[in-house]
Amino acid sequence: MSVPAVSVPGDAPFLDVAHTLSREHVSAVPVTDADDHVLGVVSESDLLAKAAVMAASRPAGPISRLREHRLYEKSRGETAATLMTFPAISVHPGDLVSDAAWTAARSRVKRLPVTDHGGRLVGVVSRIDLLEALVRDDTEIGEEVESRILRHEFLLDPGDFEVTVENGVVTVAGRMDAALIPKLLESVRDIEDVVGLVGHLTGTT
Repeated sequence: MSVPAVSVPGDAPFLDVAHTLSREHVSAVPVTDADDHVLGVVSESDLLAKAAVMAASRPAGPISRLREHRLYEKSRGETAATLMTFPAISVHPGDLVSDAAWTAARSRVKRLPVTDHGGRLVGVVSRIDLLEALVRDDTEIGEEVESRILRHEFLLDPGDFEVTVENGVVTVAGRMDAALIPKLLESVRDIEDVVGLVGHLTGTT
């Protein structure tokens, strides 16, 4: 997720919200209250409807579809709180990437607020962030095994091990404390993009 998250207060005027989207090069921003609770999300679509109504030289004709009618009515709002879509569809920091991706795909939103369990904004994750995380190549998986697992979690020298990854299947070979082997294999297996694991580890006393 992106931290800190760009947001706007509920009383932000329409033009301020439009300038925020343009300046930050984003398609939507969370709308928050004074305590950073997420109230909703205001998007380009919400603002386009408002801009279209403002620019129209004559009143809109009959609006047949219910969704268009609701959009037209909402476009009369003047602030982020009256233009936003609510309730916001959000995820939590501990949610799996695959679950967040499914939420984004199902709801057809481009950016998801990330909130704590009190509903306060802690970040924003975009569809491209999720997609990139889900399609990491074998090289990146191998780098995570060597850096995060071997070096930082187990304080081992990656140079003492041979790590190969092919189509998400990780092979780890080397010598280490026998008592740590099951824990290391479990940590590697828990990497979200790992689809298989082969361990060629020799235990030492």
